Amino acid sequence: MALSNRPPRRRNCRYTGGVTAIDTASIQNFIRRLPKAELHLHLEGTILPATLVELSARNDETPLTPHEAGQLYQFTDFSAFLNCFKAVTQRLRNPEDYELAAWRMIEHLHAQGVVHAEVYVSVGVIYLWRNDDPQCIEPIFAALERARQRAARQFGFSLCWIFDAVRHFGVEAAARVFRKAAELRPVYPSIVAIGLGGDERRTGSTPFADLYAEARAAGLRRTNHAGETTGPEAIREALAIGSERIGHAVSALHDENLLQELQARSVPMELNPTSNVRTGVCPSFAAHPLRRYFDRGLLVTLNSDDPAFFGSDLAHEYLLAHTEQGFTRAELRQLAANSFRASFLPEADKTAWLDRIGTTE
Repeated sequence: MALSNRPPRRRNCRYTGGVTAIDTASIQNFIRRLPKAELHLHLEGTILPATLVELSARNDETPLTPHEAGQLYQFTDFSAFLNCFKAVTQRLRNPEDYELAAWRMIEHLHAQGVVHAEVYVSVGVIYLWRNDDPQCIEPIFAALERARQRAARQFGFSLCWIFDAVRHFGVEAAARVFRKAAELRPVYPSIVAIGLGGDERRTGSTPFADLYAEARAAGLRRTNHAGETTGPEAIREALAIGSERIGHAVSALHDENLLQELQARSVPMELNPTSNVRTGVCPSFAAHPLRRYFDRGLLVTLNSDDPAFFGSDLAHEYLLAHTEQGFTRAELRQLAANSFRASFLPEADKTAWLDRIGTTE
Protein backbone atom coordinates (compact mmCIF):
# COMPACT_ATOMS: atom_id res chain seq x y z
CA MET A 1 0.00 0.00 0.00
CA ALA A 2 1.52 3.33 -1.06
CA LEU A 3 1.52 6.17 1.43
CA SER A 4 0.64 9.65 0.27
CA ASN A 5 3.23 12.40 0.51
CA ARG A 6 0.49 14.75 1.69
CA PRO A 7 -0.29 15.30 5.39
CA PRO A 8 -3.06 13.06 6.74
CA ARG A 9 -6.53 14.29 5.93
CA ARG A 10 -8.55 15.86 8.71
CA ARG A 11 -10.63 13.41 10.70
CA ASN A 12 -13.31 13.80 13.32
CA CYS A 13 -12.98 10.37 14.90
CA ARG A 14 -12.56 9.95 18.63
CA TYR A 15 -11.80 6.78 20.56
CA THR A 16 -14.73 5.30 22.45
CA GLY A 17 -14.22 1.53 22.56
CA GLY A 18 -12.40 -0.94 24.79
CA VAL A 19 -9.27 -2.94 23.99
CA THR A 20 -8.92 -6.65 24.79
CA ALA A 21 -5.71 -8.47 25.68
CA ILE A 22 -5.79 -10.18 22.27
CA ASP A 23 -6.18 -6.81 20.55
CA THR A 24 -3.27 -5.40 22.54
CA ALA A 25 -0.96 -8.31 21.65
CA SER A 26 -1.90 -7.99 17.99
CA ILE A 27 -1.27 -4.25 17.85
CA GLN A 28 2.00 -4.63 19.77
CA ASN A 29 3.23 -7.10 17.17
CA PHE A 30 2.17 -4.74 14.40
CA ILE A 31 3.99 -1.83 16.05
CA ARG A 32 7.13 -3.94 16.42
CA ARG A 33 7.08 -4.77 12.70
CA LEU A 34 6.38 -1.19 11.66
CA PRO A 35 9.59 0.62 10.60
CA LYS A 36 9.87 3.75 12.73
CA ALA A 37 12.22 6.66 13.25
CA GLU A 38 12.69 8.40 16.58
CA LEU A 39 13.52 12.09 16.26
CA HIS A 40 13.35 13.41 19.82
CA LEU A 41 15.50 11.23 22.05
CA HIS A 42 18.16 12.32 24.53
CA LEU A 43 21.05 9.88 24.87
CA GLU A 44 21.41 10.61 28.57
CA GLY A 45 17.69 10.04 29.06
CA THR A 46 17.97 6.45 27.83
CA ILE A 47 20.24 5.36 30.71
CA LEU A 48 18.24 2.89 32.78
CA PRO A 49 18.86 2.52 36.54
CA ALA A 50 20.66 -0.82 35.98
CA THR A 51 23.10 0.85 33.60
CA LEU A 52 23.52 3.74 36.03
CA VAL A 53 24.52 1.23 38.73
CA GLU A 54 27.09 -0.19 36.31
CA LEU A 55 28.46 3.28 35.56
CA SER A 56 28.59 4.14 39.25
CA ALA A 57 30.50 0.93 39.99
CA ARG A 58 33.08 2.01 37.44
CA ASN A 59 33.49 5.56 38.64
CA ASP A 60 32.13 6.34 42.11
CA GLU A 61 34.16 5.87 45.26
CA THR A 62 30.95 4.70 46.91
CA PRO A 63 28.91 3.01 44.15
CA LEU A 64 25.16 3.46 44.01
CA THR A 65 22.97 0.60 45.12
CA PRO A 66 20.09 -0.39 42.83
CA HIS A 67 17.68 1.25 45.27
CA GLU A 68 19.67 4.50 45.33
CA ALA A 69 19.87 4.52 41.55
CA GLY A 70 16.12 4.04 41.29
CA GLN A 71 15.51 6.94 43.66
CA LEU A 72 17.38 9.28 41.32
CA TYR A 73 14.61 8.76 38.74
CA GLN A 74 11.83 10.02 41.03
CA PHE A 75 10.35 13.47 40.28
CA THR A 76 7.01 15.25 40.31
CA ASP A 77 7.43 18.24 38.00
CA PHE A 78 9.65 19.67 35.27
CA SER A 79 12.12 21.37 37.61
CA ALA A 80 12.62 18.16 39.61
CA PHE A 81 13.08 16.24 36.37
CA LEU A 82 15.94 18.56 35.36
CA ASN A 83 17.63 17.82 38.68
CA CYS A 84 17.22 14.07 38.11
CA PHE A 85 18.66 14.41 34.61
CA LYS A 86 21.63 16.25 36.09
CA ALA A 87 22.27 13.49 38.65
CA VAL A 88 22.40 10.86 35.92
CA THR A 89 24.64 12.82 33.53
CA GLN A 90 27.16 13.32 36.33
CA ARG A 91 27.86 9.56 36.21
CA LEU A 92 29.07 9.76 32.59
CA ARG A 93 32.76 10.32 33.30
CA ASN A 94 34.73 9.02 30.30
CA PRO A 95 34.36 8.03 26.64
CA GLU A 96 33.77 4.38 27.49
CA ASP A 97 30.76 5.38 29.60
CA TYR A 98 29.25 7.20 26.65
CA GLU A 99 29.90 4.25 24.36
CA LEU A 100 28.14 1.92 26.79
CA ALA A 101 25.15 4.26 27.09
CA ALA A 102 24.90 4.61 23.31
CA TRP A 103 25.09 0.88 22.69
CA ARG A 104 22.43 0.06 25.29
CA MET A 105 20.20 2.73 23.70
CA ILE A 106 20.70 1.24 20.24
CA GLU A 107 19.93 -2.30 21.40
CA HIS A 108 16.65 -1.13 22.92
CA LEU A 109 15.66 0.89 19.86
CA HIS A 110 16.37 -2.05 17.57
CA ALA A 111 14.24 -4.33 19.74
CA GLN A 112 11.28 -1.96 19.23
CA GLY A 113 11.49 -1.96 15.43
CA VAL A 114 13.10 1.49 15.31
CA VAL A 115 15.35 1.63 12.23
CA HIS A 116 16.54 5.24 12.36
CA ALA A 117 17.16 7.66 15.23
CA GLU A 118 18.30 11.27 15.49
CA VAL A 119 19.66 11.51 19.00
CA TYR A 120 20.38 14.55 21.13
CA VAL A 121 23.72 14.57 22.96
CA SER A 122 23.89 17.13 25.76
CA VAL A 123 27.19 18.62 24.65
CA GLY A 124 26.44 21.73 26.72
CA VAL A 125 26.36 19.56 29.84
CA ILE A 126 29.60 17.79 28.84
CA TYR A 127 31.34 21.17 28.66
CA LEU A 128 29.88 22.14 32.05
CA TRP A 129 31.16 19.02 33.84
CA ARG A 130 34.60 19.41 32.23
CA ASN A 131 35.11 23.10 32.96
CA ASP A 132 34.70 24.15 29.31
CA ASP A 133 37.72 22.12 28.20
CA PRO A 134 37.73 22.69 24.41
CA GLN A 135 39.27 19.25 23.76
CA CYS A 136 36.87 17.18 25.86
CA ILE A 137 34.34 16.44 23.11
CA GLU A 138 36.55 14.63 20.58
CA PRO A 139 37.28 11.45 22.59
CA ILE A 140 33.68 11.25 23.77
CA PHE A 141 32.32 11.63 20.28
CA ALA A 142 34.77 9.07 18.90
CA ALA A 143 33.32 6.63 21.44
CA LEU A 144 29.76 7.46 20.37
CA GLU A 145 30.78 6.86 16.77
CA ARG A 146 32.12 3.42 17.65
CA ALA A 147 28.68 2.50 18.95
CA ARG A 148 26.98 3.99 15.88
CA GLN A 149 29.24 2.13 13.45
CA ARG A 150 28.75 -1.14 15.32
CA ALA A 151 24.98 -0.65 15.08
CA ALA A 152 25.20 -0.08 11.33
CA ARG A 153 27.23 -3.26 10.87
CA GLN A 154 25.27 -5.47 13.26
CA PHE A 155 21.69 -4.26 12.76
CA GLY A 156 21.72 -2.07 9.65
CA PHE A 157 20.64 0.64 12.08
CA SER A 158 20.79 4.29 10.99
CA LEU A 159 21.77 6.90 13.58
CA CYS A 160 22.49 10.64 13.44
CA TRP A 161 23.57 13.00 16.20
CA ILE A 162 22.18 16.36 17.31
CA PHE A 163 24.48 18.55 19.41
CA ASP A 164 22.23 20.00 22.08
CA ALA A 165 22.94 23.23 23.98
CA VAL A 166 21.34 24.23 27.27
CA ARG A 167 19.52 27.51 26.73
CA HIS A 168 19.73 28.71 30.32
CA PHE A 169 23.54 28.32 30.26
CA GLY A 170 23.57 31.34 27.93
CA VAL A 171 24.60 32.32 24.41
CA GLU A 172 28.35 31.91 24.89
CA ALA A 173 27.95 28.34 26.11
CA ALA A 174 25.63 27.53 23.20
CA ALA A 175 28.16 28.99 20.77
CA ARG A 176 30.76 26.48 21.95
CA VAL A 177 28.33 23.62 21.33
CA PHE A 178 27.16 24.72 17.89
CA ARG A 179 30.63 25.64 16.64
CA LYS A 180 32.01 22.30 17.80
CA ALA A 181 29.27 20.60 15.75
CA ALA A 182 30.30 22.63 12.70
CA GLU A 183 33.97 21.84 13.33
CA LEU A 184 33.45 18.08 13.64
CA ARG A 185 30.83 17.64 10.92
CA PRO A 186 33.32 17.39 7.99
CA VAL A 187 34.97 14.48 9.81
CA TYR A 188 31.74 12.96 11.16
CA PRO A 189 28.83 13.45 8.70
CA SER A 190 26.59 11.72 11.25
CA ILE A 191 26.44 15.09 13.08
CA VAL A 192 23.42 16.50 11.28
CA ALA A 193 21.90 19.15 13.52
CA ILE A 194 22.02 21.40 16.54
CA GLY A 195 19.33 21.82 19.17
CA LEU A 196 18.36 24.02 22.08
CA GLY A 197 17.03 22.39 25.23
CA GLY A 198 16.95 23.37 28.88
CA ASP A 199 14.49 25.54 30.77
CA GLU A 200 12.36 27.67 28.42
CA ARG A 201 10.95 29.57 31.39
CA ARG A 202 14.37 31.12 31.99
CA THR A 203 15.59 31.78 28.44
CA GLY A 204 13.73 32.03 25.14
CA SER A 205 15.04 31.54 21.61
CA THR A 206 15.65 35.10 20.39
CA PRO A 207 19.12 35.47 22.00
CA PHE A 208 20.32 32.54 19.84
CA ALA A 209 19.17 33.91 16.47
CA ASP A 210 22.68 34.71 15.22
CA LEU A 211 23.94 31.29 16.27
CA TYR A 212 21.11 29.59 14.37
CA ALA A 213 22.00 31.60 11.27
CA GLU A 214 25.64 30.57 11.71
CA ALA A 215 24.64 26.91 12.07
CA ARG A 216 22.54 27.10 8.93
CA ALA A 217 25.48 28.58 7.01
CA ALA A 218 27.61 25.67 8.23
CA GLY A 219 25.14 23.16 6.77
CA LEU A 220 23.63 22.10 10.09
CA ARG A 221 19.91 21.48 10.51
CA ARG A 222 18.13 23.25 13.39
CA THR A 223 15.81 21.85 16.05
CA ASN A 224 14.41 23.57 19.13
CA HIS A 225 12.48 22.67 22.27
CA ALA A 226 9.61 25.16 22.42
CA GLY A 227 6.13 25.37 23.90
CA GLU A 228 6.74 22.64 26.46
CA THR A 229 6.55 24.70 29.67
CA THR A 230 5.77 28.03 27.99
CA GLY A 231 3.04 29.51 25.82
CA PRO A 232 2.62 29.56 22.05
CA GLU A 233 4.72 32.72 21.79
CA ALA A 234 7.77 30.52 22.49
CA ILE A 235 6.99 28.44 19.40
CA ARG A 236 6.68 31.58 17.28
CA GLU A 237 10.02 32.74 18.64
CA ALA A 238 11.63 29.40 17.78
CA LEU A 239 10.31 29.59 14.23
CA ALA A 240 11.50 33.17 13.88
CA ILE A 241 15.14 32.23 14.49
CA GLY A 242 15.08 29.50 11.84
CA SER A 243 14.15 26.35 13.75
CA GLU A 244 13.14 23.60 11.32
CA ARG A 245 11.61 21.18 13.82
CA ILE A 246 9.84 22.00 17.07
CA GLY A 247 10.14 19.72 20.08
CA HIS A 248 7.06 19.30 22.32
CA ALA A 249 4.96 22.26 21.01
CA VAL A 250 2.18 21.43 23.48
CA SER A 251 1.03 25.04 23.82
CA ALA A 252 0.42 25.51 20.08
CA LEU A 253 -3.04 24.17 20.86
CA HIS A 254 -3.95 27.56 22.38
CA ASP A 255 -3.20 29.65 19.27
CA GLU A 256 -5.36 29.00 16.23
CA ASN A 257 -3.32 31.28 13.98
CA LEU A 258 -0.14 29.48 14.98
CA LEU A 259 -1.73 26.12 14.23
CA GLN A 260 -2.69 27.36 10.78
CA GLU A 261 0.89 28.53 10.20
CA LEU A 262 2.36 25.22 11.35
CA GLN A 263 0.02 23.38 9.01
CA ALA A 264 0.62 25.67 6.03
CA ARG A 265 4.40 25.41 6.42
CA SER A 266 4.36 21.67 7.23
CA VAL A 267 6.59 22.30 10.25
CA PRO A 268 7.55 18.97 11.82
CA MET A 269 6.53 18.65 15.46
CA GLU A 270 8.37 16.22 17.75
CA LEU A 271 5.64 15.19 20.21
CA ASN A 272 6.38 13.41 23.49
CA PRO A 273 3.07 12.65 25.24
CA THR A 274 4.22 10.51 28.18
CA SER A 275 7.09 12.91 28.84
CA ASN A 276 4.60 15.77 29.04
CA VAL A 277 2.39 13.80 31.42
CA ARG A 278 5.26 12.80 33.71
CA THR A 279 6.60 16.37 33.97
CA GLY A 280 3.14 17.77 34.71
CA VAL A 281 2.79 19.64 31.42
CA CYS A 282 -0.26 17.60 30.38
CA PRO A 283 -2.81 15.87 32.67
CA SER A 284 -2.96 12.56 30.78
CA PHE A 285 -2.05 10.85 27.53
CA ALA A 286 -5.70 10.96 26.49
CA ALA A 287 -5.70 14.75 26.96
CA HIS A 288 -2.50 15.31 24.99
CA PRO A 289 -2.98 17.35 21.77
CA LEU A 290 -1.45 14.58 19.63
CA ARG A 291 -4.85 13.53 18.27
CA ARG A 292 -6.05 17.09 17.65
CA TYR A 293 -2.84 18.02 15.85
CA PHE A 294 -2.97 14.85 13.76
CA ASP A 295 -6.62 15.29 12.84
CA ARG A 296 -6.06 18.74 11.41
CA GLY A 297 -3.16 17.56 9.25
CA LEU A 298 -0.12 18.80 11.15
CA LEU A 299 3.17 17.00 10.54
CA VAL A 300 3.37 15.32 13.94
CA THR A 301 5.84 12.65 15.01
CA LEU A 302 5.74 10.47 18.09
CA ASN A 303 8.79 10.21 20.36
CA SER A 304 9.86 9.08 23.84
CA ASP A 305 12.20 11.96 24.86
CA ASP A 306 13.83 10.42 27.97
CA PRO A 307 12.42 6.89 28.17
CA ALA A 308 14.43 5.76 31.20
CA PHE A 309 12.94 8.61 33.23
CA PHE A 310 9.40 8.45 31.89
CA GLY A 311 8.88 4.68 31.72
CA SER A 312 7.65 4.59 28.12
CA ASP A 313 9.69 3.83 25.04
CA LEU A 314 8.69 4.61 21.46
CA ALA A 315 6.84 1.34 20.87
CA HIS A 316 4.82 2.00 24.01
CA GLU A 317 4.01 5.53 22.84
CA TYR A 318 2.55 4.01 19.64
CA LEU A 319 0.57 1.55 21.74
CA LEU A 320 -0.79 4.35 23.92
CA ALA A 321 -1.73 6.34 20.83
CA HIS A 322 -3.87 3.32 19.90
CA THR A 323 -5.34 2.54 23.32
CA GLU A 324 -5.72 6.09 24.68
CA GLN A 325 -6.50 8.09 21.55
CA GLY A 326 -7.88 5.48 19.19
CA PHE A 327 -5.23 5.61 16.46
CA THR A 328 -5.97 2.89 13.90
CA ARG A 329 -3.31 0.81 12.18
CA ALA A 330 -3.54 3.07 9.15
CA GLU A 331 -3.04 6.11 11.36
CA LEU A 332 -0.09 4.49 13.14
CA ARG A 333 1.40 3.89 9.71
CA GLN A 334 0.91 7.58 9.01
CA LEU A 335 2.72 8.50 12.23
CA ALA A 336 5.59 6.23 11.22
CA ALA A 337 5.63 7.79 7.75
CA ASN A 338 5.70 11.25 9.33
CA SER A 339 8.76 10.25 11.34
CA PHE A 340 10.71 9.66 8.14
CA ARG A 341 9.31 12.69 6.30
CA ALA A 342 10.34 14.90 9.23
CA SER A 343 13.78 13.29 9.54
CA PHE A 344 17.06 14.68 8.24
CA LEU A 345 17.64 11.61 6.09
CA PRO A 346 18.39 11.96 2.35
CA GLU A 347 15.24 11.92 0.21
CA ALA A 348 16.11 8.54 -1.34
CA ASP A 349 16.29 6.94 2.10
CA LYS A 350 12.97 8.51 3.11
CA THR A 351 11.30 7.11 0.00
CA ALA A 352 12.68 3.63 0.63
CA TRP A 353 11.34 3.57 4.19
CA LEU A 354 7.95 4.97 3.15
CA ASP A 355 7.64 2.09 0.70
CA ARG A 356 8.43 -0.37 3.49
CA ILE A 357 5.84 1.19 5.80
CA GLY A 358 3.17 0.90 3.14
CA THR A 359 3.58 -2.88 2.98
CA THR A 360 3.64 -3.52 6.74
CA GLU A 361 0.71 -5.63 7.93
